[in-house]
Amino acid sequence: MKDVMFADYQSMINDQLLRHRSILDIITKCQDAASRVNRAVIKAVTSCGCIEIHAVKQELPEDISLENLKNYMDSHITGSLCKHCRSIIEDELGNQMFYMASLANTLGISLYDIILNEEKKMSTLGKYNLR
Repeated sequence: MKDVMFADYQSMINDQLLRHRSILDIITKCQDAASRVNRAVIKAVTSCGCIEIHAVKQELPEDISLENLKNYMDSHITGSLCKHCRSIIEDELGNQMFYMASLANTLGISLYDIILNEEKKMSTLGKYNLR
């Protein structure tokens, strides 16, 4: 079922993409979409204020194990997105997904296969998949 959903999504994008079919256009649209996601997150901080960013060096004990590492890592975000900012960021992420799928289509790559491969890597490497 999931593979059909991804295939349908990629097929719909292939049908909808009219103007930006060149790989060069798609790559620049991917970059633009990523920038717009970043800008939307920053606007949630600077214009709305629903979230705040307090970044400092992450202090880690020297004898920390990989299992406990995530307990010491912080996102540096306080607060939570308001409905308005969440909606904008979701829209921008959707736009980014559109162009990512378009790039995959142009290169003949299945998004479903990518997700399966990533899932396989994560399950195989487990905690050693340090991303």
